[in-house]
Amino acid sequence: MATEATEAAGHAAEASGMPQLDFALWPHQIFWLLVTLVAIYLLLTRIALPRISSVLADRKGAITNDIAAAEELKQKALRAEKAYNDALAQARAEAAKIVAEARAEIQKDLDAATARADSEIAAKATQSEGRIAEIRDGALEAVTEVAKDTAKEIVAALGGKADARSVTAAVNARLKG
Repeated sequence: MATEATEAAGHAAEASGMPQLDFALWPHQIFWLLVTLVAIYLLLTRIALPRISSVLADRKGAITNDIAAAEELKQKALRAEKAYNDALAQARAEAAKIVAEARAEIQKDLDAATARADSEIAAKATQSEGRIAEIRDGALEAVTEVAKDTAKEIVAALGGKADARSVTAAVNARLKG
């Protein structure tokens, strides 16, 4: 009997064709379609879409906050760079000032050392000129004495006799030119 009922149901299904195309079943199918669409609509509007919109709002807020924070950090970086450049320029100016002061001090010390060296050189030159004059005078006297002695010896070697006064007068006359 169960097999006969199953066979009868199978033959009935074969006779009616596809259930979607059976006009007798359409009111039931339309009812369940509307129930399903209303359920999906309520599910989407009450649960899914609010969650999605809150996630999108959170993302938008996070992005806006991140952009604002990035802009603030950019401004801080620009201020830090300006402060760095100002400090660097000030350090360079201070270094140039220190170099100029050091050069001026070194130049002052160099000028003082040069003046001392010039005065020492001038003193030594004066002292040397005095010694040279003494040596020249001593050499002139020595040449005069040698000339007198040589003249006496030459006159004596030639067989003459010369007195000291005449030899001195002759040597003096010759030395004067």
